[in-house]
Amino acid sequence: MNTTTPTLFLEIATVINTLDVKTISDDRKEILNSLVAFIQIKVTHQEEIRINFICTHNSRRSHLSQVWAQTMAFHYNIKNVFCYSGGTEATAMFPMAAATLRNAGFEIKTVSEGKNPVYSIKYAENEHPIIGFSKKLDDSFNPKSKFAAIMTCSQADGACPFITGAEKRIPITFEDPKAFDNTPQQAEKYQERSLQIATEMFYVFSKIKS
Repeated sequence: MNTTTPTLFLEIATVINTLDVKTISDDRKEILNSLVAFIQIKVTHQEEIRINFICTHNSRRSHLSQVWAQTMAFHYNIKNVFCYSGGTEATAMFPMAAATLRNAGFEIKTVSEGKNPVYSIKYAENEHPIIGFSKKLDDSFNPKSKFAAIMTCSQADGACPFITGAEKRIPITFEDPKAFDNTPQQAEKYQERSLQIATEMFYVFSKIKS
């Protein structure tokens, strides 16, 4: 498979080159393989691939997952991948989540200020930016059917026993870096979570056969 992506921002490509899938346990890979299977079926049948990453507040983990998944699809030249995020409630994309992505090389601009800012998040010069803002999972911005619902936190997984329109529901939960907000470890823990998510999305898309 062609993994040459000349327009991926250099700093992001450098981060990707440091990722090591050997750090993913076999048990974790078994969970991730459910997402691999969903994507592979869509690729095989030349169908659009819609993935909605869902968390409670759509403020941290779901955004990191959405951005890294879209980036890895591009990195592996998997076409027709559309990644989204949502929450059981809408709050705001947490500034440290945006800062962590910026530190990884993403070009982030604030499109709209306010209590729930809207961000433009770019990973490559000639690709559409990802639009980042907090929204409920069934917001009109998100797909209504034929998507995989990826539950990135156990609270959202428990609170939403049924996701309307989801073709497949997969719990791929991550520990919340929010626990370290306003502590000396904040930046380190957000970076740690971002790299974990990047590594796991790298693994997922590396398994797709075109």
